[in-house]
Amino acid sequence: MKRTLLTLSIGLMLAGCSDKQASTEQINAKEPMNLTTSVAPPVAKKVPHEMTAHGDTRNDEYYWMRDDEREDPEVLGHLEKENSYAEAVLKPLEKQQAALYEEFVARIPKDDASVPVKENGYWYQRLYEGDGEYPIYVRRATLDGTNEVLLNGNEMAKGHDYFSIGSYEASPDNTLLAYTVDTVSRRMYTLKVKNLETGELLSDEITNTTGQVYWAKDNKTLYYIDRDPQTLLGSKVYRHVLGTPQTDDELIYEETDTTFYTSLGMSKDGEVIYIRHDNTEKTGMTLIATSDPKAAPTPFYPIEEGLEYSVAKHGDDYYILTNDNAKNFRIMKVDAANTSDKSKWQEVIAHDPDVFIQDIELLQDFLVYKAKKDGILSLNAVSLKTGESYVIPTEDPIYTAYFSGNTQVDTNTVRIYYASLTTPPSTFDINLETMESTLLKQNKVGDAFVASNYQSERVMLPARDGKQVPVSLVYRKDKFNKNGTNPLFQYGYGSYGSTIDPTFVSHWISLMDRGFVVAIAHIRGSQMLGREWYEDGKMGNKMNTFTDFIDVTKGLIEQKYVDPNRIFAEGGSAGGLLMGAIANMAPELYTGIAAHVPFVDVVTTMSDASIPLTTGEYTEWGNPANKEEYEYMLSYSPYDQVKAQKYPHLFVTTGLHDSQVQYFEPMKWVARLRDKKTDDNLLLFITNMEAGHGGASGRFKRYEQTAKEYAFFFHLAGIEK
Repeated sequence: MKRTLLTLSIGLMLAGCSDKQASTEQINAKEPMNLTTSVAPPVAKKVPHEMTAHGDTRNDEYYWMRDDEREDPEVLGHLEKENSYAEAVLKPLEKQQAALYEEFVARIPKDDASVPVKENGYWYQRLYEGDGEYPIYVRRATLDGTNEVLLNGNEMAKGHDYFSIGSYEASPDNTLLAYTVDTVSRRMYTLKVKNLETGELLSDEITNTTGQVYWAKDNKTLYYIDRDPQTLLGSKVYRHVLGTPQTDDELIYEETDTTFYTSLGMSKDGEVIYIRHDNTEKTGMTLIATSDPKAAPTPFYPIEEGLEYSVAKHGDDYYILTNDNAKNFRIMKVDAANTSDKSKWQEVIAHDPDVFIQDIELLQDFLVYKAKKDGILSLNAVSLKTGESYVIPTEDPIYTAYFSGNTQVDTNTVRIYYASLTTPPSTFDINLETMESTLLKQNKVGDAFVASNYQSERVMLPARDGKQVPVSLVYRKDKFNKNGTNPLFQYGYGSYGSTIDPTFVSHWISLMDRGFVVAIAHIRGSQMLGREWYEDGKMGNKMNTFTDFIDVTKGLIEQKYVDPNRIFAEGGSAGGLLMGAIANMAPELYTGIAAHVPFVDVVTTMSDASIPLTTGEYTEWGNPANKEEYEYMLSYSPYDQVKAQKYPHLFVTTGLHDSQVQYFEPMKWVARLRDKKTDDNLLLFITNMEAGHGGASGRFKRYEQTAKEYAFFFHLAGIEK
């Protein structure tokens, strides 16, 4: 649901970079000569459009590019011109693009299957077959039984340029399947119901949903959230009875505070549907009993300023992960009859200011939780019978893991997804009574990948204010020399408290095999070092996100990890804001920057409550209606801070139907950059005219854009194969 932004200040140019700047200019002036074209970059018209707030007037000469209906011929024509220009510039790299694409897809097994998960008497599984772009969802009555096809994405996608299955849920009696699909990429899902005994679709069709659906136990009542077609906020929870029109659906909950996001979940035992209320500074949950199709929603605990919590049902109790008197969270427990009385909440795992608790999983006799200390993840199990604690052993010092497929209540085996920068995604079952682990699946990564050829590291690099920023590095051993000669690919995000853990990315192999060091900068705005790390990178502290990223780049150069003349950066969505900010603040550091679906027009977007998701972001970025917050956002907004200076080579992408960051933000940004920048470096802007925030929907097709980006970066780095 998050939009993703970035922030930067104009006066924070790096000191002591004059030699580096001269060297970068020489390279940037030379390399593009091989990509010259007779096609001139598109020049957008300017139409004055003044906006005044707090006595400050801004002229947005490209405001005309906004078209909420996405039908304006002039707007679409300009996007097509940009696409044609990018295609012409990149044409000399077509062979390398094709070779890279083949590299990427060769690492993806054509025939693949997820680990089966048992739910309500059936084993469910996702399959991929041959060249099929989309998943096939199946189930079977026994683990080795015959597959029953529930949904075949390849068949359903025919005739659509974009296709996505949002979710699916079998009825409690296993005879019906409710599922949601999006064929536009606007994340506006249509809910349908299929009779699994006959294969026929019921007449029920519910439009404009968020994609989630859950059943009551009567097998004919469904719960879903309606999505506003203008703001794209989902604030109304409805109850639908099969065989009745959508207009008769009962509104059972409406969130009137537009700073909240609303979503649904269900307890593991299927007894309760959760309505989740999420604001960046407070959360809440409301419960609906599934046994009564007319049940009224009941608040778990009233929403309270500054209080965040999530819950997991375990028999007649609820376990609560909360920041109540615990900045880095603690775990508590309460019986179902007393949830609204906080004095009855009992502590299970105490708060530790040095340990950030991220998530919990409940099994029959164990509580399992994820925690970070100094940014290093651990998985911990606590016996609910004896109170004894155990640390689940892992092989990699830095890794990512999360709970996956834990659908059963009566088990003491926890299933986890596990990966590291050098370990492909793996699924393990861990018996918590013996601590024995069973590898159920490890993703295949083609025939050429050998994990031992690659090395990962965790380093801490100083930010300008003295804070130490964690950085995860990975490279190919025989291609790396710590002498300042390796090119760098640096990735970052840094917003919403979202932490980019060190995980396996198969297309990064193509970077490392060509000598790149890949770095994930765990900058402020994430929660890599706990809740304070997030709070120190949001609202009035947002500038720390950008300066951390820049200082990480400088630190890697100073410690001889990378070549100062071949520095490349990538970020998307809020990470695209980061890219826009560093391009304004430290253009001399970077040879090339890729900004995907970037949130770059911060002040204008956050000033318009009709733009999707704006009101839900006020507590992340600020509300421009407040003078102080307006001025701070303006100081780093990439679009507003574009100026006459030299910029790196830029590779910018968007989707016409993007639901999170509207296409016109990067479109305007690119137009202003073309007008203002004083260099001859390449500025490429590619719009997927059929896709949205997540890009192309097919499992292979999505790599076409990555192949273009890498071929472009390799060319700039002097790597032609």
